[in-house]
Amino acid sequence: MKITDAMVLAAGLGTRLRPITDSIPKPLVKVGGKAMIEYALDLLADAGVERVVVNVHHHAEQMIGYLESYPRLQVIISDEQAGLMNSGGGLAKGLRLLGDATVFVMNADLFWIGDKHDRESNLDRLANFFDPTRMDMALLCVDPGHTTGHSGKNDFNLDEQGRLTRHRPGDLHPVVYAGAIIMNTSLLNDAPPDAFNLNIYFDRAIAKGRLFGLTLDGHWITVGTPEAIGEAESAIRRLQD
Repeated sequence: MKITDAMVLAAGLGTRLRPITDSIPKPLVKVGGKAMIEYALDLLADAGVERVVVNVHHHAEQMIGYLESYPRLQVIISDEQAGLMNSGGGLAKGLRLLGDATVFVMNADLFWIGDKHDRESNLDRLANFFDPTRMDMALLCVDPGHTTGHSGKNDFNLDEQGRLTRHRPGDLHPVVYAGAIIMNTSLLNDAPPDAFNLNIYFDRAIAKGRLFGLTLDGHWITVGTPEAIGEAESAIRRLQD
């Protein structure tokens, strides 16, 4: 499946990264010489995406300035300066700018390394995995042992058919949500106009047996605190070497 549209969620306050984020938005904090959001944008561009919506709030002028200069994608701004919409509300608002389409959704502050030029990328794998006749959403997930910066909390259990359910102690295949989704924008046509958490739609899909997951091929990195920047950069150097 060829996906040409996407949204990147980038409006958060990054409170755990203070004092760094007192003066810069979290997605523009550099890790390994690149802004965190650049990892997500590059992954999307490499997968053939042409147009991306990015929502902005905290230090919005810095975000807009950076995005206007990003050369590889047409960027559409979803402005949340008047008030944060939470993950679900921000996604619903941004997707309205794209119309009816199957899209990637990514977080600006979660990324992975390990995609190889001689094999299918993780986003390409996710696109080929997604079957809208059986799935509301397909999430890229990661085994907890292939992460850096992760708090240790598992999000889902992945069964042999690829279905996701909420994690419970004793699950056979616990996984962490890796910050990438494929879905059709029409899924959120009934979304409320105000702020809400995207977990509402995850749980609806689970109840219908229509939330699926695909395991990441590579190493996943999250940066939640100033100290985690050094850990992430060490992991990048080690894995690239």
